[in-house]
Amino acid sequence: MTFHAQILTLYPEMFPGPLGISLAGRALEEGKWSCAPLQIRDFATDKHRTVDDTPAGGGAGMVLRADILAASVDNASAAQPELPILAMTPRGTPITQSRIRALAAGSGVTVLCGRFEGFDERLFDARPEIEQVSMGDIILSGGEIGALMLLDACIRLLPGVMGGASSGDEESFEQGLLEYPHYTRPNDWEGHMIPEVLRSGDHAKIAAWRKHQAEEITRLSRPDLWGRYKDARVQPASDVRQKNKD
Repeated sequence: MTFHAQILTLYPEMFPGPLGISLAGRALEEGKWSCAPLQIRDFATDKHRTVDDTPAGGGAGMVLRADILAASVDNASAAQPELPILAMTPRGTPITQSRIRALAAGSGVTVLCGRFEGFDERLFDARPEIEQVSMGDIILSGGEIGALMLLDACIRLLPGVMGGASSGDEESFEQGLLEYPHYTRPNDWEGHMIPEVLRSGDHAKIAAWRKHQAEEITRLSRPDLWGRYKDARVQPASDVRQKNKD
């Protein structure tokens, strides 16, 4: 099955962009995924192909019009009705690795890229199936960079893209933790040595060290992740009692 990406954008020339090289580029050539950037201006109704207007109530910048966006979304939905529609916006729900895995397991995604001051809110009222997502607590010039990040995260999980099926199992966020530190040759670099345990050949000790390092790095660097990880490991007493009854 080919993973199909539809991108609604004012800058279709940005795609596939960096996704046309390296792992994603090879996967594109091999037909593991396809890329269809769609120009939002094609759905404008005036000779100037206008897609935005001034904010109601005044203020700086311009706002993308709901009628033009809805026409582009409806067209994409008609072409690929099975694909979820995600809008790139800093107001959206922060994307997670688990959501990325769910998307990668499907047949593809339609991505709507914002620009200017953002979307006319009525678009989301009228098209509640659009999922608003954020790639982090940052502001970009437009949603295209966020879309590239989203697609890259999905593409690398497609079967055969990374090689081994377990290649990404221990990476950051996959198990609720940040990844443990990595080292390679030379053993001694400017007086900094590779930790002795990694040179011991004792796979059990290496696994324990890596887990401990991942937990410590997460605890110190991302207390939010650490809190969720700890909560997930603590089984409620009610669950234990229920299992004992069973």
